[in-house]
Amino acid sequence: MSDRRAEDKPVVFVIDDDPSVRAALAGLLRSVGLNVKLFASTPEFLQSDRDDVLGCIVLDVRLPGLSGLDLQRELTKLGSHLPIIFITGHGDIPMSVRAMKAGAIEFLTKPFRDQELLDAIHLGIERDRERRQDAGVVEQLRERFASLTLRERQIMAHVVTGRLNKQIAGELDVSEITVKVHRGHIMRKMRAKSFAELVRMADKLGVSVDTL
Repeated sequence: MSDRRAEDKPVVFVIDDDPSVRAALAGLLRSVGLNVKLFASTPEFLQSDRDDVLGCIVLDVRLPGLSGLDLQRELTKLGSHLPIIFITGHGDIPMSVRAMKAGAIEFLTKPFRDQELLDAIHLGIERDRERRQDAGVVEQLRERFASLTLRERQIMAHVVTGRLNKQIAGELDVSEITVKVHRGHIMRKMRAKSFAELVRMADKLGVSVDTL
């Protein structure tokens, strides 16, 4: 249906300066039901109107002007998290190591089997889906954390270190009953079902005594 959310329709961005390669990849990916957008160069891709959609990038390493590795670096600077699958006819080990260390999903040397590429693409899309879901969870946690009072945030930061109510009370110069009451408010507002869950929430949010 046309009104489905963007994350329901993954897009594979193919960037390769060889028209025949672009056509072959487009045919392969569309044959398995994937949406494809084709680009002949990195500037063409960077200048295009790209919605924040679920997907991944299939990227040739050697391109005129900005190379595939240059684009990978540029996208990192721009805060793009789209997984990248590199393809090349001239790959070498140092190049592949560099690409993988920078977060690439796969580094395929031509000629590669269609299934190798499809497997890498499905892995990339799944990782992007997981990242988006995790980002959504963190955003919800931020909203809950924002609903806490300053004192509740301070106490939460101490609670997740494993300190006892008595220790927290002494640290913050408040009564033990005050800490106990605030702990209850924190658990309710953060919707944490257990201490362990609250600790995981704090970890996702980067909450610590030093950050407050």
